[in-house]
Amino acid sequence: MKTIEITLVSMFIVLIAIGANITSIIPFAVVGGVPITLQTFFAVLSGLILGSRLGAITTSVYAFMGLVGLPVFARFSGGFGSLLSPTFGFILSFILAAYVGGKIIEKKKTVSWYVFASLVATAINYLFGTNWMYFAYKFWADAPDGFSYGLAWLWMLPPLPKDIILAVVAGIFAHRMRVSILSKGQFKKLKLGA
Repeated sequence: MKTIEITLVSMFIVLIAIGANITSIIPFAVVGGVPITLQTFFAVLSGLILGSRLGAITTSVYAFMGLVGLPVFARFSGGFGSLLSPTFGFILSFILAAYVGGKIIEKKKTVSWYVFASLVATAINYLFGTNWMYFAYKFWADAPDGFSYGLAWLWMLPPLPKDIILAVVAGIFAHRMRVSILSKGQFKKLKLGA
Protein backbone atom coordinates (compact mmCIF):
# COMPACT_ATOMS: atom_id res chain seq x y z
CA MET A 1 0.00 0.00 0.00
CA LYS A 2 1.08 3.56 -0.72
CA THR A 3 1.59 6.03 2.11
CA ILE A 4 -1.52 8.00 1.08
CA GLU A 5 -3.62 4.81 1.14
CA ILE A 6 -2.34 3.87 4.61
CA THR A 7 -3.12 7.40 5.80
CA LEU A 8 -6.67 7.36 4.40
CA VAL A 9 -7.38 3.86 5.74
CA SER A 10 -6.11 4.93 9.18
CA MET A 11 -8.24 8.08 9.07
CA PHE A 12 -11.40 6.10 8.33
CA ILE A 13 -10.61 3.54 11.05
CA VAL A 14 -10.43 6.42 13.54
CA LEU A 15 -13.70 7.91 12.20
CA ILE A 16 -15.49 4.55 12.54
CA ALA A 17 -14.17 4.19 16.11
CA ILE A 18 -15.33 7.71 16.99
CA GLY A 19 -18.72 7.03 15.39
CA ALA A 20 -19.00 3.82 17.40
CA ASN A 21 -18.68 5.65 20.68
CA ILE A 22 -21.18 8.43 20.16
CA THR A 23 -23.32 6.56 22.74
CA SER A 24 -20.71 7.46 25.35
CA ILE A 25 -21.84 11.06 24.89
CA ILE A 26 -25.53 10.11 24.50
CA PRO A 27 -25.96 7.06 26.80
CA PHE A 28 -29.73 6.80 26.27
CA ALA A 29 -29.22 6.10 22.54
CA VAL A 30 -29.52 2.32 22.95
CA VAL A 31 -32.57 0.36 21.74
CA GLY A 32 -32.91 -3.36 22.50
CA GLY A 33 -29.25 -3.57 23.39
CA VAL A 34 -28.28 -2.06 20.01
CA PRO A 35 -26.41 1.24 20.40
CA ILE A 36 -27.44 3.91 17.91
CA THR A 37 -24.11 5.03 16.48
CA LEU A 38 -22.45 6.64 13.46
CA GLN A 39 -20.36 3.54 12.67
CA THR A 40 -22.43 2.58 9.64
CA PHE A 41 -22.15 6.08 8.19
CA PHE A 42 -18.34 6.05 8.31
CA ALA A 43 -18.04 2.40 7.24
CA VAL A 44 -20.21 3.04 4.17
CA LEU A 45 -18.38 6.30 3.46
CA SER A 46 -15.06 4.43 3.50
CA GLY A 47 -16.24 2.22 0.64
CA LEU A 48 -17.67 5.13 -1.34
CA ILE A 49 -14.59 7.33 -1.04
CA LEU A 50 -11.78 4.77 -0.90
CA GLY A 51 -13.31 2.20 -3.25
CA SER A 52 -14.12 -1.46 -2.70
CA ARG A 53 -10.60 -2.71 -1.95
CA LEU A 54 -9.52 -0.01 0.51
CA GLY A 55 -13.01 0.21 2.02
CA ALA A 56 -12.95 -3.52 2.78
CA ILE A 57 -9.39 -3.25 4.14
CA THR A 58 -10.42 -0.33 6.36
CA THR A 59 -13.40 -2.10 7.88
CA SER A 60 -11.50 -5.41 8.22
CA VAL A 61 -8.67 -3.71 10.12
CA TYR A 62 -11.22 -1.92 12.30
CA ALA A 63 -12.91 -5.24 13.19
CA PHE A 64 -9.53 -6.89 13.81
CA MET A 65 -8.39 -4.05 16.08
CA GLY A 66 -11.52 -4.45 18.17
CA LEU A 67 -11.16 -8.23 18.36
CA VAL A 68 -7.58 -8.01 19.63
CA GLY A 69 -8.80 -5.86 22.49
CA LEU A 70 -8.51 -2.23 21.44
CA PRO A 71 -11.56 -0.31 22.73
CA VAL A 72 -12.85 0.76 19.29
CA PHE A 73 -16.30 -0.86 19.40
CA ALA A 74 -19.40 0.82 20.86
CA ARG A 75 -19.09 1.85 24.51
CA PHE A 76 -15.30 1.56 24.23
CA SER A 77 -15.48 -2.22 24.16
CA GLY A 78 -13.28 -4.71 22.38
CA GLY A 79 -11.79 -8.16 22.76
CA PHE A 80 -12.26 -11.59 21.27
CA GLY A 81 -15.44 -12.08 23.34
CA SER A 82 -17.09 -9.49 21.08
CA LEU A 83 -17.61 -12.30 18.56
CA LEU A 84 -20.34 -13.62 20.83
CA SER A 85 -22.06 -10.26 21.14
CA PRO A 86 -25.49 -10.13 19.49
CA THR A 87 -24.44 -6.89 17.78
CA PHE A 88 -21.14 -8.15 16.33
CA GLY A 89 -22.87 -8.98 13.04
CA PHE A 90 -23.22 -5.26 12.38
CA ILE A 91 -19.44 -4.86 12.67
CA LEU A 92 -18.80 -7.82 10.36
CA SER A 93 -21.29 -6.44 7.86
CA PHE A 94 -19.20 -3.27 7.51
CA ILE A 95 -16.65 -5.24 5.47
CA LEU A 96 -19.23 -6.42 2.94
CA ALA A 97 -21.10 -3.09 2.98
CA ALA A 98 -17.94 -1.07 2.24
CA TYR A 99 -16.88 -3.52 -0.46
CA VAL A 100 -20.27 -3.59 -2.22
CA GLY A 101 -20.76 0.17 -1.93
CA GLY A 102 -17.32 0.71 -3.42
CA LYS A 103 -17.95 -1.78 -6.23
CA ILE A 104 -21.21 -0.08 -7.20
CA ILE A 105 -19.63 3.35 -7.55
CA GLU A 106 -16.76 1.88 -9.53
CA LYS A 107 -19.34 1.19 -12.26
CA LYS A 108 -21.01 4.62 -12.40
CA LYS A 109 -19.99 7.95 -10.93
CA THR A 110 -23.22 9.99 -10.84
CA VAL A 111 -24.56 11.43 -7.61
CA SER A 112 -27.68 9.24 -7.82
CA TRP A 113 -25.45 6.17 -8.21
CA TYR A 114 -23.47 7.18 -5.12
CA VAL A 115 -26.69 7.56 -3.12
CA PHE A 116 -27.91 4.19 -4.44
CA ALA A 117 -24.61 2.53 -3.48
CA SER A 118 -24.82 4.04 -0.01
CA LEU A 119 -28.41 2.83 0.49
CA VAL A 120 -27.48 -0.69 -0.70
CA ALA A 121 -24.50 -0.76 1.69
CA THR A 122 -26.74 0.37 4.56
CA ALA A 123 -29.29 -2.34 3.68
CA ILE A 124 -26.50 -4.95 3.79
CA ASN A 125 -25.60 -3.70 7.27
CA TYR A 126 -29.20 -4.07 8.43
CA LEU A 127 -29.78 -7.48 6.85
CA PHE A 128 -26.57 -9.09 8.06
CA GLY A 129 -26.51 -7.39 11.47
CA THR A 130 -30.15 -8.00 12.38
CA ASN A 131 -30.03 -11.64 11.32
CA TRP A 132 -26.82 -12.17 13.32
CA MET A 133 -28.50 -10.53 16.32
CA TYR A 134 -31.54 -12.79 16.00
CA PHE A 135 -29.47 -15.99 15.79
CA ALA A 136 -27.17 -14.83 18.58
CA TYR A 137 -30.12 -14.32 20.91
CA LYS A 138 -31.64 -17.64 19.87
CA PHE A 139 -28.52 -19.80 20.16
CA TRP A 140 -25.87 -18.36 22.49
CA ALA A 141 -26.95 -15.10 24.11
CA ASP A 142 -29.62 -14.61 26.74
CA ALA A 143 -32.68 -13.54 24.77
CA PRO A 144 -35.12 -11.13 26.40
CA ASP A 145 -38.56 -12.51 27.26
CA GLY A 146 -40.81 -12.76 24.23
CA PHE A 147 -37.93 -12.31 21.80
CA SER A 148 -38.79 -13.14 18.19
CA TYR A 149 -37.54 -12.47 14.68
CA GLY A 150 -40.15 -9.73 14.34
CA LEU A 151 -39.00 -8.10 17.57
CA ALA A 152 -35.38 -8.10 16.32
CA TRP A 153 -36.52 -6.11 13.28
CA LEU A 154 -38.75 -3.91 15.42
CA TRP A 155 -35.68 -2.89 17.42
CA MET A 156 -34.13 -1.69 14.16
CA LEU A 157 -36.92 0.79 13.43
CA PRO A 158 -35.67 3.64 15.72
CA PRO A 159 -32.25 3.98 14.01
CA LEU A 160 -33.65 3.34 10.50
CA PRO A 161 -34.68 6.94 9.64
CA LYS A 162 -31.31 8.21 10.88
CA ASP A 163 -29.43 5.61 8.80
CA ILE A 164 -31.46 6.31 5.64
CA ILE A 165 -30.80 10.06 5.98
CA LEU A 166 -27.11 9.44 6.69
CA ALA A 167 -26.88 7.06 3.72
CA VAL A 168 -28.17 9.80 1.43
CA VAL A 169 -25.79 12.31 3.03
CA ALA A 170 -22.88 9.84 2.63
CA GLY A 171 -23.69 9.36 -1.05
CA ILE A 172 -23.90 13.09 -1.77
CA PHE A 173 -20.80 13.86 0.31
CA ALA A 174 -18.72 11.09 -1.30
CA HIS A 175 -19.73 12.26 -4.79
CA ARG A 176 -18.82 15.86 -3.96
CA MET A 177 -15.48 14.72 -2.55
CA ARG A 178 -14.79 12.84 -5.78
CA VAL A 179 -15.72 15.84 -7.94
CA SER A 180 -13.58 18.13 -5.76
CA ILE A 181 -10.58 15.80 -5.88
CA LEU A 182 -11.06 15.15 -9.60
CA SER A 183 -11.22 18.86 -10.37
CA LYS A 184 -7.81 19.24 -8.76
CA GLY A 185 -6.42 16.36 -10.81
CA GLN A 186 -5.73 14.25 -7.72
CA PHE A 187 -8.30 11.46 -8.13
CA LYS A 188 -6.45 9.56 -10.86
CA LYS A 189 -3.21 9.89 -8.93
CA LEU A 190 -4.84 8.41 -5.80
CA LYS A 191 -6.75 5.75 -7.77
CA LEU A 192 -9.50 5.73 -5.15
CA GLY A 193 -12.71 4.14 -6.25
CA ALA A 194 -11.18 3.61 -9.70
